[in-house]
Amino acid sequence: MVNCNGELLAQDKAIFTHNNRGFKYGDALFETVRYVNGTLFFWEDHYFRLMASMRILRMEIPMEFTLEFLEETIKKTIASNNLENGAVRVRLTVFRNEGGLYTPKSNDVSYLIETSAMDSPFFVIDDKDYEVELFKDFYVNKDMLSNLKSTNKILNVVAGVYAEENGYANCLLVNTDKKVVEAINGNLFLVKGNIIKTPPLSDGCLDGIVRKNLMKIIAGSEEYDLVEDSISPFELQKVDELFITNSIVGIQPITKYRKKDYVAKVAKSLVGKLNAKARIG
Repeated sequence: MVNCNGELLAQDKAIFTHNNRGFKYGDALFETVRYVNGTLFFWEDHYFRLMASMRILRMEIPMEFTLEFLEETIKKTIASNNLENGAVRVRLTVFRNEGGLYTPKSNDVSYLIETSAMDSPFFVIDDKDYEVELFKDFYVNKDMLSNLKSTNKILNVVAGVYAEENGYANCLLVNTDKKVVEAINGNLFLVKGNIIKTPPLSDGCLDGIVRKNLMKIIAGSEEYDLVEDSISPFELQKVDELFITNSIVGIQPITKYRKKDYVAKVAKSLVGKLNAKARIG
């Protein structure tokens, strides 16, 4: 079952018309949230990012869109699929209602909640090979729209096709200044000694939820020093570790980039701390 504006519908039921603005213009935002046994990981962060993004896109926020309402609605959808006692991937999409061309007739919105079962209840690190390459056909813009989790992801889609065609697990995206900003599906961190570095939002990377919380963990640690600064492609082969973060996987170590192989010592030391923070919100 999926939840469209509070109505539970079969997954194979047609919901949208050809005038859906998310389809026509990418006029939509989404949050992907991990749920485990009654808890939505980092739910407040997801909620407030969504609200801030809706304001930036000048969407009308419905009065009922409270933190509690959306959490309850998500959990109702999970229960309708008999998944409440397991690990669940949740996607909440908010899109502007039909009408208009580029300029909408209304800023009112609708929402859709989708759920699917996951194997692991918590973030775990898989020791599988994970090779990446730079994607340089198109560039990420250095602006606030690039920080949003919107459905305007055609660059990521083309990069994903490139990765698939060339046998890579992922690609690293670069901005218009040729700085490395993120992976196709998450934020990027570099480790060199006790320094952990990640690009700033001003470089155009996604304002990721796990990125935000992992930065807090690192900043509060006595073991590591956090640096938020631009990353040159030339740095990638000079560091000890590279890893990607997102709300579903948590931390994904990169094992190879070009001729450089990487360890995952720091990534493995951080995943337990990330799980602990996720459980308490």
